[in-house]
Amino acid sequence: MSGVRSSNPSMPAVTGAFDPIVRTRYTDFGQRHSYEFLRAQWLQRLVNFSLALLALALILPVMALIALLVWVTSRGPIFYSQVRVGLDRRRPSRAAQNHRRERDLGGQPFTIYKFRTMWVDAEHQSGAVWAQQRDPRVTPVGRLLRQYRLDELPQLFNVLKGEMNIVGPRPERPTIFAELREHIAEYPLRQRAKPGITGLAQINHHYDRSLEDVRTKVHYDLEYIRRQSVAEDFRIMLKTLPVVLLRRGGW
Repeated sequence: MSGVRSSNPSMPAVTGAFDPIVRTRYTDFGQRHSYEFLRAQWLQRLVNFSLALLALALILPVMALIALLVWVTSRGPIFYSQVRVGLDRRRPSRAAQNHRRERDLGGQPFTIYKFRTMWVDAEHQSGAVWAQQRDPRVTPVGRLLRQYRLDELPQLFNVLKGEMNIVGPRPERPTIFAELREHIAEYPLRQRAKPGITGLAQINHHYDRSLEDVRTKVHYDLEYIRRQSVAEDFRIMLKTLPVVLLRRGGW
């Protein structure tokens, strides 16, 4: 898929899903340990920790109100936690057929936090399926939270813990990750950046409804990794505000 340009004119052209810039930026051993790279990592960590702490201090009353609404309107826990695939810090191996690599999750697993938006045991029979409009598994309050992306607010604690950034590719479940990397060869490259609450894909595309939606978002994610910087993160954060307030792509 090298050199692919989407039919969507607003979508950035990726100069190649296997672009050396994407592959080496987070995988080259020497660059990883260079002074400039480590300084950029510490600056990014400081910015994300400070912003997450400030955001939590400002919106704690809002989160308390949301927690109360979830608690009084549907049976079950207020928060929803789930294991997701995080940053892949390892140097890539050439031994593609190595049996240990075949069982590899693709990145460091961590537990993500959200406000619960579905009825208890909503996926017991259906399992993990694509999001859909007017999803019967979603509670009335949960539908409102999803439209404004408010269910994602507890992930600020993931940012404080260093498991996520505010901006980055969205993390996926291990089982879905394993399936998607079988269909999309570039998918594991997303793990070369720390996952985020919002990202270039989220401000340009709606929730995933099909494999083609995932392919589109992968292109955005790789483009983000190619040009990642603190300035780019702030640009994406600012563009996230109208996406949330205007409920673009939220169901």
